Amino acid sequence: MGKGPGLYSDIGKRARDLLYRDYQTDHKFAITTYSPTGVAITSSGLKKGDLFLADVNTQLKNKNVTTDIKVDTNSNLLATVTVDEAAPGLKTILSFRIPDHSSAKLEVQYLHDYAGISTSLGLTANPIVNFSGVVGTNLLSLGTDVSFDTKVGAITKCNAGLSFTNTDLIASLNLNDKGDSLSASYYHIVSPLTMTAVGAEVTHSFSTNENTITVGTQHQLDPLTTVKARVNNLGKANALIQHEWRPKSLFTISGEVDTKAVDKSAKFGLALALKP
Repeated sequence: MGKGPGLYSDIGKRARDLLYRDYQTDHKFAITTYSPTGVAITSSGLKKGDLFLADVNTQLKNKNVTTDIKVDTNSNLLATVTVDEAAPGLKTILSFRIPDHSSAKLEVQYLHDYAGISTSLGLTANPIVNFSGVVGTNLLSLGTDVSFDTKVGAITKCNAGLSFTNTDLIASLNLNDKGDSLSASYYHIVSPLTMTAVGAEVTHSFSTNENTITVGTQHQLDPLTTVKARVNNLGKANALIQHEWRPKSLFTISGEVDTKAVDKSAKFGLALALKP
């Protein structure tokens, strides 16, 4: 457990990872190779129905500077330059996409024992400015996430969050969509030895007066194999099994059934990540 409260995106992250991470109904693969000079090249492919998407990402690390260049099947190029620890607790991220010249963005993150700040600015004539900040400790933190569009002179995003962390549980509360949506999440470690955990998320929309409830669990069958399951109040049930057959190389099989429409066929997803 770190000393500081982290960033705003860390509020509720453990519950979100438990409930949503690695679940999919598509086919996905990623292969990473390393050159003698230390350049990492990752080739990825995603089959989504009849659509196939692919990209190649090249990553170069030099001291505290990491450069990522990704090219996809639509000939889009995304470049990201990250400077870590330029000063204690400071990280700077510059990104841009070609041919979309208006996509250039500069982000600055700062982590302190009692605060976490992230500010991003679009490098255009009328940029979108985003600010998120968290104050507190690794036990209790309060934060906000705000975006302002200078072109129209309006706030486009305004969220707030609260997080409480104990030895084996994390609870969070988020007010999103400019106050229209309220989400509460809970993550509890049942057994650290087998990484057994349970989690839940309840979201209420004030405009539609609808509730969405999702509960899930995970368990390690052995040090290399993890199973997860989740279900929501809409009748969707998911399960997955993930096996690390060599260090950092993962094979994941996941499935989804609609318990309110059992006549429909189940959906299955495969993911393969290979690293040397």
